[in-house]
Parts: sequence; structure tokens; C-alpha cells
Amino acid sequence: MARLKFGAFLAPHHPIGEHPMLQFRRDLDLVEQLDALGYDEFWCGEHHSSGWETIASPEMFLAAAGERTKRIKLGTGVISLPYHHPFNVAQRMVQLDHMTGGRAIFGSGPGALASDAHTLGIDPMVQRDRQDEAIAIIRRLFKGERVTARSDWFTMNDAALQILPLQEEMPFVVASQISPSGMTLAGKYGIGIISLGSMSTQGLMALPTQWSFAEDAAKKYGTKVSRSDWRVLLSWHIAESREQAEREAGAGLMRWHNEYNVRTLQRPGLSPFASPEDAIEKTARGEGAASTIGTPDDLVKTIKKLMDVSGGVGHIIGFVHDWANPQDTRRSWDMVARYVVPEINGHIEKLRQSQKFLIENRAVFERAGQAIMAKIMENEKAAAALPLTGTGRVAIPPVNAPELQKEGAKQSKG
Repeated sequence: MARLKFGAFLAPHHPIGEHPMLQFRRDLDLVEQLDALGYDEFWCGEHHSSGWETIASPEMFLAAAGERTKRIKLGTGVISLPYHHPFNVAQRMVQLDHMTGGRAIFGSGPGALASDAHTLGIDPMVQRDRQDEAIAIIRRLFKGERVTARSDWFTMNDAALQILPLQEEMPFVVASQISPSGMTLAGKYGIGIISLGSMSTQGLMALPTQWSFAEDAAKKYGTKVSRSDWRVLLSWHIAESREQAEREAGAGLMRWHNEYNVRTLQRPGLSPFASPEDAIEKTARGEGAASTIGTPDDLVKTIKKLMDVSGGVGHIIGFVHDWANPQDTRRSWDMVARYVVPEINGHIEKLRQSQKFLIENRAVFERAGQAIMAKIMENEKAAAALPLTGTGRVAIPPVNAPELQKEGAKQSKG
């Protein structure tokens, strides 16, 4: 099976109260850490209201992140296409691709917050159609075409990019939440998907149905979609023990749910958590839990279950949150890189096999100890020193070491 890629998705969802300048710097520090830990991708979004989601230009943030990192791919998660002239989006993404050395991923969506569309005077009923229209135009521009187009929301006259993307094929990815529109767009254009609705139990269980929308659209438009280009968002907080993880994340999880999802966004059907324990119980416990708050082994189980339920994806993207304090959050990402990624991708399986072979074939290696003892016995002084010599006192791998003290006792009697 192909190895999974891992990444992080920063909306961001920062509680109100911290200095925005320091929030930006803390987020950039996290990207730098993720790059050093070997994560494959980092995503950040575009929002213009709510108080919690503070990045207005993902391209600007990712350009700064590019200067701090070496290899991690940097994705717009996402640019809300109805808010922008398509030509300007294309130019900014090309510039980002060059400034990051060909590491840009172009993620787009229709716009998630109704308050953002209201601010810009955009009717929510036209947002998804405008995203579709903009993707078609931007793809043509990226291919080097000169485009003339007139729409009810933009005009382009003989438009052509001065610079094409540094990558031969900059990855295109569309966001998918509840409606079939994102998956349908992915199928229509044969591009990637990032499923954002998977952070709920219902969203996880709906993944097979969601994928069928992409496959149906691909058949209709004569394109192909690949599960290797499918990204699924998960939320987690990982620590050395489940109790520690719950203790670290409980209060922050409750605040995020109560203050943002319930009070600010007023999501239908949600009610406040009564306590941190209530937050943990309803979010991360039970078979149908949407989040993992526990140990690396717990997250491994969650990912394997997701692969079974979905039929297979190519990328696991972790949701960046402030449930725990910054230090514990950074340690959580560190533990995922050190213990979850290698377990999922088989990086340590051969080490276990090597250890098992040694344990089960101990007798095969006895001759190594016999060879050492033979050389010792050829030297009178070395043989005389055997009673004073123990395996722990010599720099011999224990698997090769003869039982020196036992042999020394024999010599003493002799």
C-alpha cells in the first residue's frame, strides 16, 4: 500500500484575547517545526470575520512560511474564489510558487463564512458557481493561454500571465464539506480534494458517499480522480497517556466549542458543553468519536479505521487548534511525527522483524561467543583475568559475549 502523507491545516481558530502579531509569529513557528519534523504539507485559510479566524491572505502567510522552511509543501486552504478577480488569484499563486521554490498547492473554495460573503456583498447562492467559473479560467491561465472572458462578476481582456508556475503542474485542490459541490468540482476537473467535514462523526461516515460524487462527475466529464490526491482532515491532541492528553486539552476544547462553534457561529444543532469532562466525553470517547485525544496508539487506530471506512485516502491532515497550551500543542505534533507516522507508513516494521529474528535465533549466534572465548584462552594473561571480568564490563555486544564469569570460575578451579 502506498504510504500516507501527513500535514496540518490552520484555519486558524484562535481564541480572542492574544496579541494578533504574536499569534502570527507563533503560527509561523509551528510551520517551521512541522517542516523540521518531516510533515509533507501545511495549509492555511482565508477569512475576514468572526474574530477567531485571523488570516485574511493565505498567500502572504505562506510566503513568509516559505522563508522559514525548506521542503514542506504550502497550500492555500483555501482561497475563496468568489471574493477575488480570477486573474489576480492566478498571479498571486504563481508568485507564491516561485517564492517558495515550487512548493505551492492551490486550494480553493466558495467561501465558508456567511459573514465574509455578506461583508463583500456576495449572494451565497452564486458562490459555488463562481468558484467553478474561476477554476476553469485559472487553469487556462496556468497553461499559458491568453484569455478573454466576460462574466457578471469579472471581465478579462486578452489576459495572459507574464510568469507561469515554477512547477510544471501546480496541484489544484478543492475543499469539500457537506454539499456535493466540492467533490463534483474535483471530478469535473480531475483535481485533488481536501475533505473538511470529516471532523464530525457524520462527516467521517459520509466519506464513501462523498467520494462517489467525485467518481460520478469524473465519468460524466471524462476525467480521472485519484484517492492519492484525497486529503481528509482529522483533529487530535496526543500525549504520553490518555489521561494526560485529556487533562491538557479538555478546557481548551470546551472553550473552542462553546465560544466559537456555539456562541459565535451558532451552528445548528449544537449545544454547549457543561464541563471539560463533558467536552472530552462527547468529542473523543466512544466508537464514533470524531477526534482523538489520547496516545499515539489511539491515533493509529483512528487512522486505520478511517482508511477502512473511506476505502482509502492519500493524505491525513491534522486540524491545528488551541485546545492545549502552545508547549503541549507542539509536543503533540512532535509525538505524531515520531510515533504515529512511522507506525502507519511501516518505517519501523523492519526493525521489529530484525529484533524478532535475533530473539528467535539465539542459538545461531552462540558460535560468535565461542570465537571470542577461543581468542581469550590463547592468551595466559587474558585467561587469568577471566574471574574479574563480566559481560557488563567489556565493550562487546551482549549477543556476542560469552559467559565470561562462568568461564572465569572454571579457570580458577583449574
